[in-house]
Amino acid sequence: MGCHPMNAGRLMAGLPALAPCTPLGCVELIRTVRPEIAGLEAVVVGRSILVGKPVAQLLLAGSATVTMAHSRTRDLAAVCRRADILVAAVGKPEMIRGDFVKPGAIVIDVGINRVPNPAAGEGRSKLVGDVAFAEAAEVAAAITPVPGGVGPMTIACLLANTLDAALRRRGIKE
Repeated sequence: MGCHPMNAGRLMAGLPALAPCTPLGCVELIRTVRPEIAGLEAVVVGRSILVGKPVAQLLLAGSATVTMAHSRTRDLAAVCRRADILVAAVGKPEMIRGDFVKPGAIVIDVGINRVPNPAAGEGRSKLVGDVAFAEAAEVAAAITPVPGGVGPMTIACLLANTLDAALRRRGIKE
């Protein structure tokens, strides 16, 4: 919900809209650590229309300074190290290493990647994010785990959007 071109256009124009659930959940998580994001430097690694672009728009709406990056960004580590807020949504397992993270940064890992897990037995796998969690956790002020980080917030935002949409449809103020 919130991914319709009408909502995307309204979000881009700064008009009231139902924001996509995962990006909305990311920003809600960020605001639990830093309620005021104005002036903070944010780097979004990933340019998808489902997460990367809408989360950048939501951060811009909060007056953060946003840099969009991706898997082919030159010197991605240096770009990421500038970030007070780092959102990883690139779809590459553990691509963002601990030395990419500015000390004290908020790291939101949207990635969900299945990789082999030989320790659990042959043919077994595990889920990891786009961020090397253990490395990044050593320097970040806050970091989301995978699994169990952004996913539950996505569901919560889906429920909130559903309620908002029903109220709007009936002409009831939120």
